Amino acid sequence: MFTAKQYLPSEKLRELSRGIRAELPITLGVIPFGMIYGVLAIAAGLPPAQAQAMSSIVFAGSAQFIAAQLIGLGTPAVVLLLTTFVVNLRHMLYSASLTSHVRHLSAPWRWLLAYLLTDEAYAVTILHYDDKTRRSDYQHFFFLGAGLTLWTTWQVSTAVGIFLGAQVPASWSLDFTLALTFIGLVVPVLTDRPHAGAALSAGLVAVVTYALPFKLGLMAAALTGIAVGVWLENSPQPQQEVL
Repeated sequence: MFTAKQYLPSEKLRELSRGIRAELPITLGVIPFGMIYGVLAIAAGLPPAQAQAMSSIVFAGSAQFIAAQLIGLGTPAVVLLLTTFVVNLRHMLYSASLTSHVRHLSAPWRWLLAYLLTDEAYAVTILHYDDKTRRSDYQHFFFLGAGLTLWTTWQVSTAVGIFLGAQVPASWSLDFTLALTFIGLVVPVLTDRPHAGAALSAGLVAVVTYALPFKLGLMAAALTGIAVGVWLENSPQPQQEVL
């Protein structure tokens, strides 16, 4: 009888299991998030198969939420595509910060990890890569473990939302877990000016532009956060005066 240990050296298994364990607490917030997406997708008129396929192919919670809502509003396709594209621009920043850690991998590995890259997987993976006490030649297995854990949770929770979500009482307010999940992801990385400035500016713009049609306020907030973050990243650091 063959076991996983016969195929993977122990160090690879350790990294894989570390990624799974690091991601598991976050899945508690992802489960209701996926269920809510499933309910919204069906309410927007998507057939169950298409709603599930979006989770498998697109695999981007925020973009799927926005797409489902815009489809339900009858939004023009150009606006829908542009909005989801802008919202997902943050993945370019994630990729840029991970480049030095994965550039040595083969193309199939990089494609797989790019597909599995999400907010939740990135949050735990970048902290693991930045942990100087846990250097390993197999840290991409941590990334793989985190990504696969999130992917599996998202597929299952989406299916539950599609087929059983209508049974969940509205009084449970599961939609609030979406905000809590992202707060939990964002706060630990607000450790420097670019991150803090991007989060603060995007939040302010999102509030100010909340009433814009077709969820255009989200596009404005995303673009503002990216612009401010990049500007602060490239601007000189203020010099502290020595007394």
